[in-house]
Amino acid sequence: MKVLAFEDGYDIKALLVSGSVDMAKFEFVQHWTSVNFLDIIKQVSPDVLLLDHFMPPTRGYDVLVALNDAVKRGEMKRPNKVIAMSSDQRANNKMLSIGADDGIIKFDLPTLPIWK
Repeated sequence: MKVLAFEDGYDIKALLVSGSVDMAKFEFVQHWTSVNFLDIIKQVSPDVLLLDHFMPPTRGYDVLVALNDAVKRGEMKRPNKVIAMSSDQRANNKMLSIGADDGIIKFDLPTLPIWK
């Protein structure tokens, strides 16, 4: 399973490993900035997309809006799972309201059932 994370402050792979997620099962890519995010999503073609709400220069919320629009126009395929990850549950709820499949406090990410 391919996983793409847009996160600027924390090493998400290290966070998952510290939570006992077996990363050998996943192809994992992290981008520390959201510059050219649609091109990166197209290139990686992830099964799971992890979006930090407060990601610079384009917030995860706005990345998801643009992704949804690109999918509607037939320009790209939507990842199977889009997961909002923020330290603020209100930010996750905003992303859920526009189509994220799940929203989780960032440090609880290893508890998601998708890693099993």
